[in-house]
Amino acid sequence: MSTDELVKRKGGRPKKKGPDGSTGAPLGEPPIKQKPRRPRKKGPNDTMDAPDGARCRSQQKSLKEDNGVKKNFIRADPSYLKTLGQTHSGWIFGAIAELVDNSRDAKATKLEISIENHYSEIAGEKIPMLSLIDDGHGMSHEELIVMLSFGHKQSNADDQDHIGMFGIGFKTGAMKLGRDVIILTQTLESRSIAFLSQSSNDGNDNVEFPIVSYHRNGSIMKVNEIVQSEATANYHLKAIKEFSPFNEYFIGEKLAIFGENGHGTQIYIWNLEKWGSDFCLEWQKRNDHKNSSKDDILIRSRRTRQRIGQISPKVSLDYSLRSYLEVIFLNPRMKIYVQGSLVKSRPLAKSLNRTEIINGEVMGKPVQLTLGRCQREWERMNCGIFLYWHGRLIEAYKRVGGMVHNSDMGRGVIGVVDVTNLMSNGNDVWVHNTKQGFVDCEAYVKLEEWLGLSSDEYWDEHFDAVQLFMQKRCQGHYKPDNEWVQCDKCRKWRKLRCGFDTATLPQDWFCYMRPYYGNCGTPEEELGPGVVNVGSRRLINF
Repeated sequence: MSTDELVKRKGGRPKKKGPDGSTGAPLGEPPIKQKPRRPRKKGPNDTMDAPDGARCRSQQKSLKEDNGVKKNFIRADPSYLKTLGQTHSGWIFGAIAELVDNSRDAKATKLEISIENHYSEIAGEKIPMLSLIDDGHGMSHEELIVMLSFGHKQSNADDQDHIGMFGIGFKTGAMKLGRDVIILTQTLESRSIAFLSQSSNDGNDNVEFPIVSYHRNGSIMKVNEIVQSEATANYHLKAIKEFSPFNEYFIGEKLAIFGENGHGTQIYIWNLEKWGSDFCLEWQKRNDHKNSSKDDILIRSRRTRQRIGQISPKVSLDYSLRSYLEVIFLNPRMKIYVQGSLVKSRPLAKSLNRTEIINGEVMGKPVQLTLGRCQREWERMNCGIFLYWHGRLIEAYKRVGGMVHNSDMGRGVIGVVDVTNLMSNGNDVWVHNTKQGFVDCEAYVKLEEWLGLSSDEYWDEHFDAVQLFMQKRCQGHYKPDNEWVQCDKCRKWRKLRCGFDTATLPQDWFCYMRPYYGNCGTPEEELGPGVVNVGSRRLINF
């Protein structure tokens, strides 16, 4: 006899199965027993409505208890939080990328990512904690509710560069990285603290997530009684302190980072993902300003992701967070720090030799491909196309055309293309919700064919067998067509002459400095389509 039949025979109601096959509370019934009550109008403490522009499909409710305390919960078994984390089981950096996307969407100019040890009274020892701190516009109480709920969709009509749209990025990312996460966020008018935890929900029938929100007037904070009562705020704050390493002093210390007039979001994740008896991630901070590239967060396994035609094991962005963040955005504007050291963004399209911009059409939609040769990738025996969507890297080193079958063909050739218009059509988006690949669809197949033809023609035109022999024998070194440097104020990229040693420039560089001697008001220079720039070539004998 099935479970549903047994329940019916006992006079109960069957549980409704969710999309993943799991069962939650019986449809239409609250998660705990309550006396029947008449429908009432929503009061000031009903905070579960999504803000304008967002639609929420989750079974999220607010439960008022006898003492006037209101709990935030979602009708889902707490094990579903772990299921969400398995979305990024193939590559943990995909989980970090979800949180980086949120900072970019919040218009942050600075993001700090680090892992440090903090004392936990629950564990009785210091534990590693991953933190992401940005200076974006922060979140209101209502926006925080939406972010923590399941299945909402945020409109991006007002921001065409908005990356997040599936409504699961924060949950899948945070729950992959660790079992517990706390969010501190501040806007110009509010401050909120939220807690999403697998540990504190063990044994519960539903997912409860405490939130405390304050109304902000300069440095003065008062509980926002429009969205929650004083008793509810105290109850939630007590739960946060009981089940996390964050007591009132630690919370106060972290909130002080915002400053009196600041805004932004801080995310702290602990009980990190394990790799055997150790952690999946490893981290290093050497406090050496001369060699800051050693400050990094690494995937312990150091495995190279599988790609068709890939033969080289030297793909550092697969296991080095610093290397991945160097190329994660097509036009990087946000300063990103890893373990306290600035990540030197590497806009690929601006760092190539023999650069050629090719315009074409795929299924009637315009596509622009930038192709060129990269010395670093030549030395590592890599090649392929970097595909961006809304300016965010989705696929790296995608081999197309002859690259797939011949290890020498295309060696060192890198392509850069943004396929936002092609892989989106109204409400149809052909990007995996992990944002680490594209759906197998007609547009993608046609794109692969066009990229293959374009890269093969580029290779045949610019490289021949004699030249390849000389490159292998003499270790030819190709400099980029131009050097580029980014202004720390306006975040625009400025083109410098070929061969200029950017290592001689100060770490904080501005448009008025040498050798540009300009100003931030000057538009950023772009390469014209169809123009081939042949950089200088220098042969080095060893």
